[in-house]
Amino acid sequence: MNRRILGRTGLAVTEIGFGAWAIGGNRYGNSYGSTDDVETKRAVRRAYELGCNFFDTADVYGHGHSEEILGEALQDVRDKVIIATKVGGNFYNRDVHPLLKDRISQAVGRPIDELPAGAILPVTHDTNFSPGYIRFAVAQSLQRLRTEYIDLLQLHNPTIAQISDMSTYAVLEDLKREGLIRFYGVSVHPPEEGIAAVNATMPDTVQIVYNLARREAEDEFFPAARAAQVGVIAREPLANGLLAGRHGPDSTWEKGDIRARMPRPYVTQVTALGLRVRELAEKSGVTAAQLALRFVLDNGAVSVVIVGMKTVEQVEENLNAGT
Repeated sequence: MNRRILGRTGLAVTEIGFGAWAIGGNRYGNSYGSTDDVETKRAVRRAYELGCNFFDTADVYGHGHSEEILGEALQDVRDKVIIATKVGGNFYNRDVHPLLKDRISQAVGRPIDELPAGAILPVTHDTNFSPGYIRFAVAQSLQRLRTEYIDLLQLHNPTIAQISDMSTYAVLEDLKREGLIRFYGVSVHPPEEGIAAVNATMPDTVQIVYNLARREAEDEFFPAARAAQVGVIAREPLANGLLAGRHGPDSTWEKGDIRARMPRPYVTQVTALGLRVRELAEKSGVTAAQLALRFVLDNGAVSVVIVGMKTVEQVEENLNAGT
């Protein structure tokens, strides 16, 4: 697979990376439907066999389960891959706001005070970027990933105020000096947050949504990131699968799949675009997913595009878009 340099980290990453959100499963919702752990492990391993070296996850995906899958599947080739994860979504019995305790106890089915400190909860109850919490969460991620270090630790959806505050990065600098992480970045939503990260000068990378339906990063963020040599990780290249040409305006998804909560006008608009992408792809002898991925890769500001995959079939289709 072709490789690109991830900004000033100097890491040579495959231009298409493995997005591991979906393999976290649907036990806690906020995912992409049910999964088969045996198949997802095979998918991770197949990606590695085809040359993929960049695997992106987050601790909150399946409340640690995605990290566990990656850790098991990649343990024997750890020194040959680049693992990126994220921190910030608090799903632990730790730093729980007093007003939330009763609601969380209802979800757990027992008083939260009876649970061990740091136990995994069935809900993500807030975001937390305090130094103490980040240290705690990183320790859990290292254990699940079966590794002594994380190549790229990303703050998961911090506010623009936190992104702009230099003190936010102090604990990350400490973790870097201690050898627990190699580099760090931020995962954001609007381009304004990405520009704030570039202006803060500290993050090595920015992860941002970029696809045929969401092109707002092109105007200001991409030029700013390139000028500062900040590595750009493009996520959701298939717009949550809606650009893959397999869904229509009346498509439905199971409970817990994030697409089931999307506004119907948005689904109608993006699936219509997906069907058009499929028409153009058929004329070019590729799949809609491959054409949509190629669009993202054609932008030179992008270091790596991460696409969600949970089956061997999806891995083989998506990774072939980079050849």
